[in-house]
Amino acid sequence: MATKHPHKKKVAEAPQTVAQKDVASNANLSVEELKKLIVHHLHTTIGTSAQKASKLAWWQAVVATVNEFIFDRLTKTQYSNVQRDSRAVHYLSAEFLMGRLGVNNLCNLELYDTVKEALKELGKDIHEILEEEPDMALGNGGLGRLAACFIDSLATLNYPCVGYGIHYENGLFRQEIREGRQVERPDSWREYGCPWEVCRPESEQNIPIGGYVETQQAPDGSQRKVWHPKSLIKGVPWDIPVVGYRGSSVTILRLWESRANDAFDWDVFNAGGYVDAQEEKAEAEVISKVLYPNDSTEAGKMLRLTQQYFFTACSLRDILRRYNRAHHHDYGKFALKNVIQLNDTHPVIAIPELMRLLIDEEGVAWDQAWNIVQQVFAYTNHTLLPEALEKWPVYIFEKLLPRHLEIIYEINYRFLNNEVEAMWPGNDDVKRKLSIIEEGPCRMIRMANLAVIASSRVNGVAKIHSDLVKADLFPEFSKLWPNKFCNVTNGVTPRRWLLSCNKGLASLLNETCGNDWALHLDDTIKMKQYADDASFQKRFMDVKRENKVALAEEIEKLTSVVVSPDSMFDVQVKRLHEYKRQHLNLLYILYLYRKLLANPSLKIVPQTFIFGAKAAPAYHLAKDIIYAINVIGDKINNDHRINNQIKVVFIPNYRVSLAEKIIPAADISEQISTAGYEASGTSNMKFSMNGALTLGTMDGANIEIVEKAGIENNFIFGLSVEEVQSLKANGYNPWEYYNNNPDLKAVLDWLDSDYFTPSYAGALSSIKRSLLDGGDPFLVLADFDSYVKAHEKAQELYKDQSAWARAAIINASSMGFFSSDRSIQDYVDNVWNLKTLDVVDDITM
Repeated sequence: MATKHPHKKKVAEAPQTVAQKDVASNANLSVEELKKLIVHHLHTTIGTSAQKASKLAWWQAVVATVNEFIFDRLTKTQYSNVQRDSRAVHYLSAEFLMGRLGVNNLCNLELYDTVKEALKELGKDIHEILEEEPDMALGNGGLGRLAACFIDSLATLNYPCVGYGIHYENGLFRQEIREGRQVERPDSWREYGCPWEVCRPESEQNIPIGGYVETQQAPDGSQRKVWHPKSLIKGVPWDIPVVGYRGSSVTILRLWESRANDAFDWDVFNAGGYVDAQEEKAEAEVISKVLYPNDSTEAGKMLRLTQQYFFTACSLRDILRRYNRAHHHDYGKFALKNVIQLNDTHPVIAIPELMRLLIDEEGVAWDQAWNIVQQVFAYTNHTLLPEALEKWPVYIFEKLLPRHLEIIYEINYRFLNNEVEAMWPGNDDVKRKLSIIEEGPCRMIRMANLAVIASSRVNGVAKIHSDLVKADLFPEFSKLWPNKFCNVTNGVTPRRWLLSCNKGLASLLNETCGNDWALHLDDTIKMKQYADDASFQKRFMDVKRENKVALAEEIEKLTSVVVSPDSMFDVQVKRLHEYKRQHLNLLYILYLYRKLLANPSLKIVPQTFIFGAKAAPAYHLAKDIIYAINVIGDKINNDHRINNQIKVVFIPNYRVSLAEKIIPAADISEQISTAGYEASGTSNMKFSMNGALTLGTMDGANIEIVEKAGIENNFIFGLSVEEVQSLKANGYNPWEYYNNNPDLKAVLDWLDSDYFTPSYAGALSSIKRSLLDGGDPFLVLADFDSYVKAHEKAQELYKDQSAWARAAIINASSMGFFSSDRSIQDYVDNVWNLKTLDVVDDITM
């Protein structure tokens, strides 16, 4: 019998295995059954006893137990896909920021409470056991976390899919703070293995790189291109199962590890070259070593492009392998059965690679291959920032991907001389702008242009962002193909970002909205009717305070800073970048600190400012901002003159597992990017969902959040997109703001002193220079005064805890639109054209 969300049924006692049991029965498993299973795996899988097992061993035993359910359901999901030859989406992303899977998988399988009780009876605390799990270091920020949320929703909604990425050995980096400064260290997240994943060597791929292209002529005069690569890189797939809510389906995230095709040269080794014998192995393995290697050098650029080509080439070969298993190299139905989503420009090299595979290796004619490509690919643009719209030097393509360069030239030639010439005859200026090739001293390949030209659909990720993509980023492309562009506002999975990480609020939602809100987030609107109920307000704020107490304990453990859970927790956690304006937040803290020093009798709402962020290793100003936050925080936190009315905390090594502790505890969500620069944001949705109030600009999804929750229940400040554009167009002069605002001038001049860095005057001056001499590209000074006023409004509201609770409840109950389930349904309806798959419970052997 097939069912989307199987009904629960009673499970008979089985002392040894549950692999044959229906996943939907998980919630009816007894505590005694799970105890037996956990101890069974402790003995037989981990090879230890309950008497001497470490916390790590207990965690591994729990994972082994849960995997019985997961892999059984995965097998049934894959069997169902094959039997129905389903159309599937293949989500290509350089990042999948999965975090930990333990709590999420237990909640999605509805096993958390039973496992918690089973471990308790075994003398173990589930929180301590699950803390043993390292975060999967497979992403950096919002891009990767969005991809992880989407995979969760695809599995929950039973849409056939595979996520494809890179199996990074060290991920981005593990951040340490030494004397206030960021230090990068390897994040060896799977040094001792990862029990959630499984290697699939039967699906490994060999990927060519470098070399040259030969043109061969057949007796009939036709020509054929033959790529003679310099070397081959082995791509080894690792599968991480992704569990849908209530075990609806289990899909996979397939990540590619790079290995040398011939890992060891015995002849060189025997001749005494003990290190040189492994040179090829080291060169190949570096491809999947780290996320986003520093590309400020030519070697870094070549490594980044190699990474992108490696994982997309492996993924496309894997897609073709599975398609041909059913269709025997008949590509007439390929576009009907497959859609490939490009998550930003990182995987766009997949476009010429699919052309190459179809033409050179499968013998498909150019026109048919190009028709397939234009139907199969879709592209999500995530940013308007020029540096994020990747461009690659032509000479690097000549070295690494010579055949792809030929294909790109051909695509560009046909596009410019057909579509562009037909729309703008003889207009070379438009051709120069739309060309994939950017002319100049160093010719560059514009990957975003290639993505737009080849894709069936192009989407932005918030309403305002999608409008700017059409109006400012790609206006000519939008005119050429007006129906190609659409919007899909981002979303986040409520399973991880509420059900798993905020159990107190989840309990209140169960009580007020029913038990299905994690699957239908719109149901949370029912809680809004309690926003004016004084007793419910107290219960809501009691949950918030419990979360703040837990976070305060974590902060003390990680930073030795003691903070009060009765203070207002003001949080800004995200990637460190100037446009996200952590330095605007810092200037306000200095402004507030200066006021308190000037007036010792002044009483304000006690505030704890919480930061978490990583800066790219070569981004020196971003690293200076981290240093400034730490040294200024150290000074403020130890200044007894201000009576602990301000605390400043920088939590090191920000990651998903920390976000799960920080977000439920936040009172204020800082979303303060310059209007027009944040494509969407997703942390803004998570904070609001957990009852934080947004202090932010009208940028990205903030606009849609305040539309749903009410602008009166949040704190909006700053210039609008139109005002930002107008100010820049008319000549923005940051010195005017500096000279005309004494408070602003005072805090900026403070950065030149040695007040926060004794004996090192000017150690923080780079921030001031960027804002004045550097032209303040993100209008920090222009928005400063408005930002101060927004904080003053927040302090006033916080004094009235009933009014604050009301606003927080309304925010938490109004976020149904921002479920990633809704985002995925938008993609299905407007881009992918998928059908849900009922998973077959009984596999015919």
